[in-house]
Amino acid sequence: MTIAQTETKNYTIDEYLELEIASETRNEYCNGEIIPITGGTPNHNDISGNLYILLKSALRGKDYRTFYADQRLWIPSVRLYTYPDVMVLPKPLELQTGRTDTVMNPCFIAEVLSKSTQNYDRIEKFAAYRTIPSFQEYLFIDQYQVRVEHYVKTAVNQWLFSEYDDPNISLFLSFFELQFQISDLYENIEFTSA
Repeated sequence: MTIAQTETKNYTIDEYLELEIASETRNEYCNGEIIPITGGTPNHNDISGNLYILLKSALRGKDYRTFYADQRLWIPSVRLYTYPDVMVLPKPLELQTGRTDTVMNPCFIAEVLSKSTQNYDRIEKFAAYRTIPSFQEYLFIDQYQVRVEHYVKTAVNQWLFSEYDDPNISLFLSFFELQFQISDLYENIEFTSA
């Protein structure tokens, strides 16, 4: 007995963008495949929001734009459209040619980890982000316990890794020369035992 293989449809970029504009949900695009983005948990949304507020407040009046959840990013070298949880871009924004809704030049990205996407965020997405010339700093924030992973670009193909699991420790974002306590990311977060 043989099992029939279902053929995955490959979409063009134009087909994806047309579908995405009409879609009520967000979807990633990776080399022709459309991948639905599932909804976040309350912890996921609060942590993303806490970081967004910290960055937005600290960078007020400076030459940066801060985005949260719904801003599409295009990474041409790997043909990936994605929606980082939080990202900061220097002004002026670099928009994808012919688009007013898709950016290309983040210097900072943060992802709040979910059980279903943490490996993808750490491996494939991080590799894709590293192909962006302006990209300098990356945070992974765990939503199930106090744990933050911080990567800072120190040279071409070199990244410095730091790890935090104490809410009373300060984290320093070197690109912006900005410091805040880990507890600020986890304000009002209630962890549940799994």
